Amino acid sequence: MAVRPGDGCRVGSLRVDGVELLRQGERYGSFPMVPWCGRTREGRFRNGDVLHQLPVNSPPHAIHGTARDAAWKTARVTDREAVFTYDLTDPWPYPGRVTQIVELTEDALTLRMAIETYEDSFPAQAGWHPWFNRHLAGDPADAEGVRLEFDASWQELRGDDHLPTGTRIDPTPGPWDDCFGMPDGVDVTLTWPGRLELKVASREQWVVVYDEPAEAVCVEPQTGPPNGLNTAPRLVTPLEPLETSTTWTWRRL
Repeated sequence: MAVRPGDGCRVGSLRVDGVELLRQGERYGSFPMVPWCGRTREGRFRNGDVLHQLPVNSPPHAIHGTARDAAWKTARVTDREAVFTYDLTDPWPYPGRVTQIVELTEDALTLRMAIETYEDSFPAQAGWHPWFNRHLAGDPADAEGVRLEFDASWQELRGDDHLPTGTRIDPTPGPWDDCFGMPDGVDVTLTWPGRLELKVASREQWVVVYDEPAEAVCVEPQTGPPNGLNTAPRLVTPLEPLETSTTWTWRRL
């Protein structure tokens, strides 16, 4: 496994038995989304009666937070665990510190994240955006690629602007670039037939599944839906940080 603190603190590589699970490239791997997840409508959000404008980096919206474009600091590294920090700064309007802990065992990767502030309270989100390879190295040319299995209670109806409309519907067949609700926690299984099974789990109830690209699929556990800074914010206060985690476990088939 390789973590790249200078490139948004993304997990740049994850190999099982020498086989790479994550799509390679500067934009890929698995990056933390913080202090918001997915798209924020027109880059605008309110904290009380104060309106803030974020850079519109995916017109017409702001997408995936600021930390994926930043260099993080390495705080501690051991054989099994590494700790990284990132201080929130412009263009995010509030000071705070993000900590990501990466822990690897023989058959699991656990990612933990916390957002803290010692000054003003502010709304925020946190989550992860992994790009899993659709096909693993060594697959035959006619391999079907990875299968996704999950049992969501609802799907957020997506508007033409790619944001949830506020209406919940029964889950529809893919392909998806959609947010799903899992009140008992995120639980998604990726299976590369005959090769590997990997489960993405989190105590959070929101997950975005993006499987439109030919090369990869994304399973993104997060603390709220897209545009959640406006519709379902989690408040970070000096007494209450925002804390979240996800664990990926795998087994050979």
